[in-house]
Amino acid sequence: MSRIGSLPVPVPASVNIELLGNGRVRVSGNGKQLEQDLPQAIVIELQDGVANVRRPGDSPSHRSLHGLTRTLLANMVIGVSEGFTKSLEIQGVGYRAQKDGEVLALQLGFSHPVRVAPPAGISFEVDGQRVHVRGADKQQVGQVAADLRALRPPEPYKGKGVRYLGEQVRRKAGKAGKGGR
Repeated sequence: MSRIGSLPVPVPASVNIELLGNGRVRVSGNGKQLEQDLPQAIVIELQDGVANVRRPGDSPSHRSLHGLTRTLLANMVIGVSEGFTKSLEIQGVGYRAQKDGEVLALQLGFSHPVRVAPPAGISFEVDGQRVHVRGADKQQVGQVAADLRALRPPEPYKGKGVRYLGEQVRRKAGKAGKGGR
């Protein structure tokens, strides 16, 4: 039995789960709504503020989808009730971020500022040299944070660039010098 898949998903009172048929699930609450197609073979049972995920058989395909389905459902419930945050840190002389309305304006050593508009359901928050990406969809929050990091990944010599908060950048030594003196 799957260790992850057999765990029940606690559903807070403010969250509503609707099974729409054909594996489609809608989770709503706190003014947010997420909808996703989950594997049709896996059965979701709702009872007394808890969602349980069952698999119909013990075939390898059912076993592989069991834990995945439970995790996707749990992420949807957490997303609409609490939300997800991914934090990035900007390091480098002259590197900075600021908000211009909803748009994030980044100075990353290019000849021009890089302007990033948030996709639907995502918001940016700037706190000094830190940028916080917030949203209800865990996958979308992670993807937007990865896209921001890809604009100027941290380089190994000085460590300048955009990195995840707490990320350790492997540093390299510079040139050895002139002729061994």
